[in-house]
Amino acid sequence: MHQISRGQLTWQDFALSQLGGPRTAAKLSLLDAAVPWDEILVPVRALPEYAKYIQDPSRPGQRPIDPKVMLRALMLAKWHNLSDPQLEEQLKDRISFRVFVGLSIGDRTPDETSFVIFRKRLREANLDKTIFDLILSHIARAGLLVKEGTIVDATIIEQSRGHDTGKKDDSGNKISTRDPEASFTKKNDRTYHGYKLHASTDLSGVVTGVMVSTAKDHDSNFIDELTKDETRAVIADSAYSDRQRREDLVARCVLPLIIFKRVRGQAKLCGWQKKFNRLVSRVRAIGEHPFGWMKRLMNFRSCRYRGLRRNAFDFVLTAAAYNVKRRVSLQSAG
Repeated sequence: MHQISRGQLTWQDFALSQLGGPRTAAKLSLLDAAVPWDEILVPVRALPEYAKYIQDPSRPGQRPIDPKVMLRALMLAKWHNLSDPQLEEQLKDRISFRVFVGLSIGDRTPDETSFVIFRKRLREANLDKTIFDLILSHIARAGLLVKEGTIVDATIIEQSRGHDTGKKDDSGNKISTRDPEASFTKKNDRTYHGYKLHASTDLSGVVTGVMVSTAKDHDSNFIDELTKDETRAVIADSAYSDRQRREDLVARCVLPLIIFKRVRGQAKLCGWQKKFNRLVSRVRAIGEHPFGWMKRLMNFRSCRYRGLRRNAFDFVLTAAAYNVKRRVSLQSAG
């Protein structure tokens, strides 16, 4: 699959590579081939924490764990819905996981603190979007994108509402554990608290763009940015319905396939609008598939972190991990 991090195989490592579940190993091999690891590692290895050891291999001090191992581990955690403690445990326990990330039998297993530090380095360098874009470009080069239009949708990821600690700050205000950057919104008579993932999708179900906001921000605030490069059609539900937006798209020679909603003074939709909406709904449903997959198989229903930036980083990596899975599915269906 790939060389271990130490670069020198021993007979124990050879024996280890022959063990593990063959079905899991086969699935991981497909996922391995679907990620442009070498391209992603270029900006990661350029980070000061790694570059100084690359430039001076004899530099004293404890060397950080190979970023290739850490990157593979983070993607593995996404595909299998693992927390940092669970990821550490699985890397110690599962042979197929250990082989996948490139750990030999004698290599030190990264602990949960190592994952926290590594994620922080990537986040502070804004490499989440870079990783997403490199994976998307890899999919595009394979000819798997269907560039016949862009579907735009959004989903709410709930955050804990916290609780009153029973304490007060210096100003006498109650101290709560609630995430101060998350917000409330109402949908279908239910109140939600958290953040919102806005995504654009091609007609094959690959996520082509991601933006993150708090829950209260309206969906329509993000569609124009997500579709600014679209040249054929924009497909979206009634939350994005706006006469000016339709006119702007037509002026760009882009087909506005946006579901109509009643406007002020309109008792009900016209017959042709209802028919149009039914036809668009069939295509628009493709844009819901990534959210369904992420929530069902990656437990992407609630936030793992506090704060907009931390959660945005997590959302973007989740979308990138989904795209790798989607690529494998498209190639298998091929």
